[in-house]
Amino acid sequence: MRSVRLPFFPARARFDHDAAFWVLLQQVVVRGLVAVKFLAIGRILGPEAIGAVSVALLAVAIAESLSDTGLAQAVVQGNEVPSHSELGAVWTTLAARGALIGLLLAALAPFMGSQFHLSGSIGLLLAAAALPLVRGVASPAYFIVTRQRGFQKIAGIETSAAFADCAIGLVCALAGAGAYSVLIGLIAGDMLKTTLTWTTMSPRPPLRPSFAGIGHYVNFSRWIWAGSVVNLLLNQFDKVIVAKLLGPLQLGAYQMSSKLAQMLLADAAIAMSQYLFPTFSEHHRKDVHAARRLFYRYLVLAAIGLALFVIVLRLAAQPLFELVLGPAWLPAVPLFRIFVINMAIGAVIAVLVSWLRAIGLPKVATHASIIQAAVLCVTVPVAMHLWGVTGIAWAMTLGLGSAAGWMLFRIVREA
Repeated sequence: MRSVRLPFFPARARFDHDAAFWVLLQQVVVRGLVAVKFLAIGRILGPEAIGAVSVALLAVAIAESLSDTGLAQAVVQGNEVPSHSELGAVWTTLAARGALIGLLLAALAPFMGSQFHLSGSIGLLLAAAALPLVRGVASPAYFIVTRQRGFQKIAGIETSAAFADCAIGLVCALAGAGAYSVLIGLIAGDMLKTTLTWTTMSPRPPLRPSFAGIGHYVNFSRWIWAGSVVNLLLNQFDKVIVAKLLGPLQLGAYQMSSKLAQMLLADAAIAMSQYLFPTFSEHHRKDVHAARRLFYRYLVLAAIGLALFVIVLRLAAQPLFELVLGPAWLPAVPLFRIFVINMAIGAVIAVLVSWLRAIGLPKVATHASIIQAAVLCVTVPVAMHLWGVTGIAWAMTLGLGSAAGWMLFRIVREA
């Protein structure tokens, strides 16, 4: 077999459509715009408003995780490019999913409002129901471009949508729209992204209802769905507890500390996984051993860089919050110091999951999520009783470490 050249930095000094530069540029611009939006709106509105909109977005995240089809990842990982009719079936499935989620959220809005202390903000839940509708009708050509590693085009679409989200959200916040400004910006950004997937990407799927021809994706995608369901428990479970027991004000502080840590640490690795998953998949199809060496190089770099960031951010936590968000957010500093550790582990997990999916073993990531869930079930009740919200955050650390350890063990054993 012809060897595949894999330098230490495989996309150095390149600006081709498939270069890592575009993923990094997308990361810097999109995450920067998201940071500007949430931090500015958080400073304008305060913890309670952020907590209220967080409940609405939490409902969307729960519904989307429970109904995750795994089709996007299956299209990227599969050996064959989907046919025109298969692409149409993918679009039909995703559009139907988005419509069902939106209708379900709208129907359950009064119930969720009463459960999470939002009886006066039902409109936030109704506005959030529009998000899965808009996302569901996007063209699945986006997945084909991802499979082909068209990172330049993807970066253009994602940055355009993020700019629209940030600009419109901030204008609405300054105009007095309150918590609705966050949702208005998100809806505008998703509408632009959906439009661009149809106008700038090909091949376009047929717009006739069809569910036939994608059964061969089920074996792969079912593990993605299972992982999404377990990750729903892992990623949203703590927020549900805080929202239910303590209300929007406490959730706002909890969510902002988590969000800031995520933006500074985990988002970089999650965005980089957009490059790593198709890149690992392509190299694995050509040369398994060379692809494995590439994976280990990325993993070591990520671990070293994240460790340094964690140290710096923990030391700078209090002045950072006071400068960026203001004195009203200082009670969230202890949580932030824990969350930077959690997000660093989550960033390592993003690299591990990219590799496992690329080699056709998504079930290992799902098993790791189940282990994490089991650890949380055992530790959260005790930790919450002894240390309150801080205990929940440390229990999350233990769960994330357990999941990462299991995936590393399986990867080494498969070598």
